[in-house]
Amino acid sequence: MREIKVLIADDIKQTRENIRMLLELDPLIQVVGEAADGEQTLEMARMTSPDVVLMDINMPVMDGIKATEMLTIHFPRIAVIVISVQGEQEYLKKAMMAGAREYMIKPFTADELISTIKRVVEINQKRWEAQQAPLQTAAPSHKPQIITVFSAKGGAGRTTLAVNLAVALAQQTEERVALVDLDLQFGDVAVMMNIHPKRTIAELMQENEEFDRDLLESYLYGRNGVNVLAAPNKPELAELVNEEGVNKILRGLAGFHSYVVVDTACAFNDITLAAFDQSDSILMVVTPDLPSLKDNKRALDLARTLSLQPKIKLVLNRSGGGYGIEDEDVERAMEMRIDASFSSDSRLVMTSINRGIPFVIMDPGSPLTRSIHTLLPQVARLERNTVKNSAAPKKAGFLRRRREQLALQ
Repeated sequence: MREIKVLIADDIKQTRENIRMLLELDPLIQVVGEAADGEQTLEMARMTSPDVVLMDINMPVMDGIKATEMLTIHFPRIAVIVISVQGEQEYLKKAMMAGAREYMIKPFTADELISTIKRVVEINQKRWEAQQAPLQTAAPSHKPQIITVFSAKGGAGRTTLAVNLAVALAQQTEERVALVDLDLQFGDVAVMMNIHPKRTIAELMQENEEFDRDLLESYLYGRNGVNVLAAPNKPELAELVNEEGVNKILRGLAGFHSYVVVDTACAFNDITLAAFDQSDSILMVVTPDLPSLKDNKRALDLARTLSLQPKIKLVLNRSGGGYGIEDEDVERAMEMRIDASFSSDSRLVMTSINRGIPFVIMDPGSPLTRSIHTLLPQVARLERNTVKNSAAPKKAGFLRRRREQLALQ
């Protein structure tokens, strides 16, 4: 790795000296300057062209948030790492929205600081290399499929299905599969895949460039043959993710994956609707209880209004459990046939979740695993809807127009 040039910005001299001492422990890192306020930081950045600025938040003349924003605009090749004693999430959100690549809370160790700097520089370099010479990749062997898993009621097994479906697709097709967690406040995909992500969709949304392959791959975590894009680590960071960004991410992932599986929140919001619009199929998960049937029926009625029903496949979880509601009752309540059903096996599912091992790997011969493989042909052999392709130029604003029409009715 080449030498990394670092500029330290902090209004306290002793703090700057302490950070310099930590950085001197690594021969690849060179401190090229120090600044005591935001304006001085901008001037020093212009003079020294650092790779990284370590930016304190609370500084005189111009604070670290404003200085970060100015650096991002005028010196986009410089990566900013905000350092602060403030651990409140409001500061973190402001820093990331200003363009910071990372946020570190003082005090930190030399290893934490140095490893963070190197990781941020590596990601920044990949992004710029991709911008200068975009990677040309071979097209997938068939048209990529985007499969969204949804339920209007929590606790239906939506995330468990999404995780195991993605792993099973990777196993059976031996093609590239991505798994995106769009339950932005309380997503559990990372937990179920035993991943501890530092880079999530929230940080990805702060990238100012197009979401090309190199950039997207730097945010993916490979596990069990699947590339995972994790939900934000903090609920409040969900605000950083918007509908336009989700559209770009899903299209970008479909460019170098044969299958993209999307887990969603239990809500008809802009993020979920963006995923629906991009999807080739939507798996609506219901359970044999009245609240689930009521909420999902309302969601299905809304989906019909938005012309989404042709994409929807009804999946019944915990079928045949003797709960007083049979499969035919579910079909009658939902006014559509069940496309796939899963029996109840709480012991296997809970053990799988708690170990972070999908049950299709933990118990390949279980009835649940066989049910997953029965579902695969319904999503793995779908072709993109030709009507959808022909209407592509009109896609922008489609959901918004449909929602406005609905509001007027």
